[in-house]
Amino acid sequence: MDESGILITGCNGQLGLALQQRYPSAKKADSAELDITDYEALRALDWTSIHTILNAAAYTNVDGAETREGRIATWQVNAVGASNLARIANEHDLTLLHISTDYVFDGTKNLHVESEQLAPLSVYGASKAAGEVAVMTAEKHYILRSSWVIGDGKNFVRTMLGIGQKGISPTVVADQVGRLTFTNELVRAIEHILAKRADCGIYNISNGGEPASWADITRAIFSEAGFDLTVTDTTTAEYFADKENVAPRPLSSTFDLSKIEQTGFKPRDWRIDLSEYIKKELSK
Repeated sequence: MDESGILITGCNGQLGLALQQRYPSAKKADSAELDITDYEALRALDWTSIHTILNAAAYTNVDGAETREGRIATWQVNAVGASNLARIANEHDLTLLHISTDYVFDGTKNLHVESEQLAPLSVYGASKAAGEVAVMTAEKHYILRSSWVIGDGKNFVRTMLGIGQKGISPTVVADQVGRLTFTNELVRAIEHILAKRADCGIYNISNGGEPASWADITRAIFSEAGFDLTVTDTTTAEYFADKENVAPRPLSSTFDLSKIEQTGFKPRDWRIDLSEYIKKELSK
């Protein structure tokens, strides 16, 4: 594949940074360089050398999306922006690969398959669900649903490492269950899907391995980092009881990965990537 014909939107987010490392010759843009919510700005771009859009742009402040300002921004980026890119993809015969989330589901099923009906609980989830529907209008599209993304940026693992380094024994939610998705694994899945020219449609992608709660993941982080600290379990309801503008979370975020596995992709166990990630973080 001609990497120079790839456009990475949202290039400075966790996934965008990882995509830049994998496709250094790709064209890249953040929101300051290319406003995907502005269809006329997109239309004015020279698309002649582009064959694939990797849409990593998203408003991901889940709780911030519950405020009025956040609600507007969330829908603009996650829904309107996705719709604009789908229009551009059809107009220029481009492939559009779009990243979505477990938040498009209500989390009542223990295992989420690609065909499950959309049932978002939050503003963020609703905007991402709307983005999926919009992207489906592109003739050549892929939607990769990810969960609990960890990469080069603010994320749960880095937060817990910081807490552990301060000697704090935290209380962590134990009734949300899923798998981490490291950005290197998500990039590997994107590369695989494009290289295999897999059938267009929706694919679940996360790391493999046994699902775990955030509390159990914290214990794994502390064990790997050598922190002798106690993690106390709590429920989502108890954790957010005294907080405002809290988005409802799906309690089950575990994906069925069999569809992408049938294309020949073998997800790495999240504990392996977690171990490697922590070693790099602690060596800085």
